[in-house]
Amino acid sequence: MSRAALLTAERRRVLHRRIRLIVGVTIAYNVVEALVALVAGSAASSAALIGFGLDSAVEVLSAAAVAWQFTRPDPERWERPTLRVIAVAFFALAAYVTVTSVAALFDGAAPAHSPLGIVLTALSVAIMPVLSLAERRVGRELESASVVADSRQTLICTYLSAAVLLGLVANSLFGWWWADAAAALVIAVFAVREGVEAWRGDACATSVGMLLEEADSAAPSR
Repeated sequence: MSRAALLTAERRRVLHRRIRLIVGVTIAYNVVEALVALVAGSAASSAALIGFGLDSAVEVLSAAAVAWQFTRPDPERWERPTLRVIAVAFFALAAYVTVTSVAALFDGAAPAHSPLGIVLTALSVAIMPVLSLAERRVGRELESASVVADSRQTLICTYLSAAVLLGLVANSLFGWWWADAAAALVIAVFAVREGVEAWRGDACATSVGMLLEEADSAAPSR
């Protein structure tokens, strides 16, 4: 019997409330992040910052799907469609990051120095892992694949934040205008991989197992 099946009704209600709180904070933060990034990116003519702002919008979509799922009377029933939404969000993120990064590399135009962009991405690097970890812990306890997949979406956004931050700093200090675009292409590969896993988790009608067993099997046996 799975751990989730052993949860009491009261514990399940607590975890559902916790998920709604976490995704609510995630949505609120990403809405502000998107607006600030788009303004800063436009001011600095930075494709990376503009892409970062649109990526935040994708994160809002993913978190909103999970929030909607856990407002339903029977959240487990909506696991499959929620996973589909998250998978599509991953694919959209990968597609946009790839297109904008390749365009930036071919364009060769160095963006202006953006102190606001550096502060924003540094904050995201600090905040998003905390939200991702909190959501993943709840998802593991509930054995909810959609919650775990959304936590991975948040973690991917953390990697993208770090890549954009490094690119902005490298451009400001060394004139390496290509650094953020090159790093973002690596993130796109991870986003595709996570999207495929979320989609397969839905298609195979599995819960959290398919998304977590890989990490568990990598741990050394005793």
